[in-house]
Amino acid sequence: MIQSIHDTVTLHNGVDMPWFGLGVFESKDGAEVQQAIQWALEAGYRSFDTASVYGNEKGVGQALKNCGIPRDQIFLTTKVWNTDQGFDSTVSAFEASLERLQQEYIDLYLVHWPVQEKYKDTWRALEYLYNQKRVRSIGVSNFLVHHLKDLLTDCEIKPMVNQVEFHPRLSQPTLLDFCQSEKIQVEAWSPIMRGKVLEIPELLEISKKYEKTPVQVALRWDLQHGVVTIPKSAQQQRIISNSEIFDFELSREDMAAIDQLDRGERVGPDPDNFNF
Repeated sequence: MIQSIHDTVTLHNGVDMPWFGLGVFESKDGAEVQQAIQWALEAGYRSFDTASVYGNEKGVGQALKNCGIPRDQIFLTTKVWNTDQGFDSTVSAFEASLERLQQEYIDLYLVHWPVQEKYKDTWRALEYLYNQKRVRSIGVSNFLVHHLKDLLTDCEIKPMVNQVEFHPRLSQPTLLDFCQSEKIQVEAWSPIMRGKVLEIPELLEISKKYEKTPVQVALRWDLQHGVVTIPKSAQQQRIISNSEIFDFELSREDMAAIDQLDRGERVGPDPDNFNF
């Protein structure tokens, strides 16, 4: 049982990654994102997930630089954006991210979306950066089973992580099973459906039983499926509340009941049909 915000999962290359972290999508660069990270650090968070396209890497880097916590106790993720994909442009984009973040290395670097005709060259760049020890682990984001199978036919290094939309209305069991069979760690973005989990009656009923919120139940459900989770928030109370999921465990029956809530419903774009 995952019992602490400091508990980690060991990726297939031996790197330890926290099960729980803070996403900073839509947090404004500067004071807003720096304050959110400060609140999260005070609540015990040690994992932070950003991306070049979020436009807040500078603020994230500044917050981590100012926090006084040793760098090796922080797990930092960023991602290469679609317009930067390709071998040379990905290496350049990585250098730019590193500079904005004021870091010497990144803990996890991800291919943000599976851009057709480009993601294999992008992956080669991630392998290159990994072999250069500029990044401790590499992975993908928004890759479906067919994207992963295609990548696995050519890659020298298997992705360590696949970060995907994952929540009670989109549990993607086939993708989860495939990743687990390949030892690719699944990580959930939008685990609370941008707050829409609060509108699911069955989740509300289950949450009452545990004296928790539907959000906390959804996040706990992630962890018990072996899925790393990174809810985003810039509000102190929500940052704290989201992390209060380590003092209870969902029963097998309640896990199964939440699994039944899957509707294949996305709050973000479809990885097979996006145009950005």
